[in-house]
Amino acid sequence: MQSTWQLQEAKNQFSKVVDLAVTVGPQIVTRHGEPVAVILSVAQYRKLTVPRQSLVDFLRSSPLVGAQIDLRRTEVDERWPVALDFQ
Repeated sequence: MQSTWQLQEAKNQFSKVVDLAVTVGPQIVTRHGEPVAVILSVAQYRKLTVPRQSLVDFLRSSPLVGAQIDLRRTEVDERWPVALDFQ
């Protein structure tokens, strides 16, 4: 199925373009060979525009809230020295 449409062709067959967006997937519209618009189904649009949860809210809703996890760093420096030899 076609997924890229020239603007004039998309205008002339708009109903078909919308039907394909719903049944097949996003339809790209071009003007002078350059992509300028995308027609997609409402379901796909909603997936893209779902409000994202902030990191703080995500952590607050974690099943580990209230768990006694020790997140303190140790006093020991466990990093290994790296020799940078650029010869």
